[in-house]
Amino acid sequence: MIKQALLGEFLHEAENTRKILKAIPDSALDWKPSEKNWTTGQLASHIAEVYNWYDPTFNLDVFDMGAYQYDKGDISKAENIVAKFEENVAKAQKVLENSDESTYFNEWKMEMNGNVIFPPAQKIQVIRGFLYNHLYHHRGELVVYLRSTGNKVPGLYGPTADDRM
Repeated sequence: MIKQALLGEFLHEAENTRKILKAIPDSALDWKPSEKNWTTGQLASHIAEVYNWYDPTFNLDVFDMGAYQYDKGDISKAENIVAKFEENVAKAQKVLENSDESTYFNEWKMEMNGNVIFPPAQKIQVIRGFLYNHLYHHRGELVVYLRSTGNKVPGLYGPTADDRM
């Protein structure tokens, strides 16, 4: 039952993520709100990358970020970021569909070079927080980035101000 609930949310929210990523024009990719922030392209690429973390989150009890490698590809074009998202989301869906619910309450942690950077927690908490909620947080940032660059924002949970114009 837990897997079915996670999968239903995953599929719904992957479509919302797809909508927001497809709304990014190439002209906005280099924009960032401050020197401390990522560019739009970097933020969108990070959103796509979160789906690449499903395998080590669902299938390992320790995710070693020190050994983790990820090729984000060419993020100079929005279509490339969308393509990477599509690749990652397809893999993530298979990981979720093939996951074993009996492991959802196992202890999980993230380390980097032997140092704990995400303290031990039940895997289900990590799935909800680190994978799902983390992604929603960054999508919200991306909405602000799109608005700040004068671009339309797609409705994720109903119409936006753009839909009423």
